[in-house]
Amino acid sequence: MPKVVVDVMPKPEILDPQGKAVLGALPRLGFGGVLDVRQGKRFELEVEGEVTDEVLQRVHEMAETLLSNPVIEDFTVHVGEAVAEEPEVRA
Repeated sequence: MPKVVVDVMPKPEILDPQGKAVLGALPRLGFGGVLDVRQGKRFELEVEGEVTDEVLQRVHEMAETLLSNPVIEDFTVHVGEAVAEEPEVRA
């Protein structure tokens, strides 16, 4: 089935405490070289039939109404595939 992806991120002028917490934790865990982190959300919607302009417009309306808070978040809508799960790494 086709998928439509909605990526939601805080607007650049909005503070991102979750991203800052991750940024602070990375060096303590031995991961250097990261200058900034912004944390967002990703929604993958499986849709019926083909992904038409009308379907994308409807998903845009969903994102505006339910999936994001347009006052503090930006979003993008695009056709995409689900991200394959990474194989579990065991130590």
